[in-house]
Amino acid sequence: MKLLHFFGFTCLIATALHASGAPAVVISIADQKLALVEDGAPIAQFPVSTSKFGVGDRPGSYATPLGLLEIASKIGENAPLGTVFKSRIQTGEVLRPNARGRDPIVTRIIWLRGLEKRNASAYDRGIYIHGTPVERLIGRPASYGCIRMRSRDVAHLFNAVTVGTRIAVVTCHLRDAIARASSCRPSTGLGLASN
Repeated sequence: MKLLHFFGFTCLIATALHASGAPAVVISIADQKLALVEDGAPIAQFPVSTSKFGVGDRPGSYATPLGLLEIASKIGENAPLGTVFKSRIQTGEVLRPNARGRDPIVTRIIWLRGLEKRNASAYDRGIYIHGTPVERLIGRPASYGCIRMRSRDVAHLFNAVTVGTRIAVVTCHLRDAIARASSCRPSTGLGLASN
């Protein structure tokens, strides 16, 4: 049963990565990395920080949700790098990387919506991929549930994805998730039912 669950999730990732050749994103908790994937192959990789409270989707847990999600909205197009957001609105303040004593959401907000039962609360919890001025912590779990990126990296990602782009958050290594998904054909009939 566990193997079927894993294979089904791998094929679900494959479906996301191969959907009409559009870009997709895979985020590895193990590696603290994000890959932009096109036609089943990574075209860009960036270090990230996921939650220091682990994984999950329970409201109030501050955990990063696992599974298949999609981009629900994008906020902050053309804002200067380091632009501070409060309640998804630009405050007018701009911070440099590693500004002391500050840890707001900066640069861009990519708001995620869960597509599975196990991550169904992600949108209401305000789970984003976003910039952080605390760039020295990128590469290790440091967030309060969101996926944090360096400002220049999140701006690059923001320009490469669209609303509806699929996001797979996995616990395994990035290369393994992409390799397994690439070897699984989306037409196998496995998918949401096995998860």
